[in-house]
Amino acid sequence: MTVKARLDAAARAAGFIRMGVCDPSAVPDLAERLADFVTEGRHGQMAWMADRMAWRGDPSALWPEARSVIMLAHSYAPAHDPLEDLRDGTRGAISAYAQGRDYHDIVKKALKRVARWLVAEAACEVKVFVDTAPVMEKPLAQAAGLGWQGKHTNLLSRDFGNWVFLGAILTTAVLEPDPSEVDHCGSCRRCLDICPTDAFPAPYQLDARRCISYLTIEHRGPVDPALREGLGNRIYGCDDCLAVCPWNKFAVNASDLRYHGPHRAPDLSELACLDDAAFRARFSGSPIKRIGRDRMVRNVCYAIGNSGDAQFKPLVQTLCDDPDAAVADAARWAVERL
Repeated sequence: MTVKARLDAAARAAGFIRMGVCDPSAVPDLAERLADFVTEGRHGQMAWMADRMAWRGDPSALWPEARSVIMLAHSYAPAHDPLEDLRDGTRGAISAYAQGRDYHDIVKKALKRVARWLVAEAACEVKVFVDTAPVMEKPLAQAAGLGWQGKHTNLLSRDFGNWVFLGAILTTAVLEPDPSEVDHCGSCRRCLDICPTDAFPAPYQLDARRCISYLTIEHRGPVDPALREGLGNRIYGCDDCLAVCPWNKFAVNASDLRYHGPHRAPDLSELACLDDAAFRARFSGSPIKRIGRDRMVRNVCYAIGNSGDAQFKPLVQTLCDDPDAAVADAARWAVERL
């Protein structure tokens, strides 16, 4: 077996469901596409996209010594249909990827295991990346043959659907590239049509400023009043465009059961009462902890306002004078709605 074939076996042993390799320069228009996205302002408040464009648009700029990019997919396929959590407006819907342990920790540990194997076998240097580094994983994953970026801009595959985390290993080892994957979306537009806030200006294009995942996680301060109703009871992320993809009939079981959280969405009244200490205790070890108490309670207030359930009114009234201006604004909006 070649080093690459044995590397693939090592990746699967570490929990990855697919591995592919591409050259660092495999996506020559990467920098241009990113620049267009940022120039149009579609990155919203994510200033780090603009600040590190040179690295993000060219893996060779990030590490000039790299000769191969190894892309790996780790499944987090939910055990239930995430759209079911939208039916009960008294509970907060949390994106499937965030219902259990923080994926950064799980995927990075698996990546390091694979990287150590490669260093021992090929006497090379490596760098591992999971989401937080300036690496555009999805275009590189398509170039490495893992799947293609669908009309919802996420990576999907005919073999495992779109419920995957992506990890990257840059290495000085020279590995044979895999053929790039081609688009298989056809005429389907389910992901575009289901979006509650019309975040897709066109197929294969996303305006983060209208995306519920961005609004509930990355966006600081009050959300545009015109978009608040579209949030529904989603308090952290949104799975709608992922959940309706027909290719998910081939979804592979989650690589790690720690991705799965409680089977029932949390009660909004419980979350609305969280102070900072209680928030940190409740979401310790979860990716949700990164947004902090204020942003979470702001989101909960929007969900309460959308619930139409008057039982929440006395509770949300107590937040109308919250020290955080965005929480207080969201609470007043919710009171008006109720």
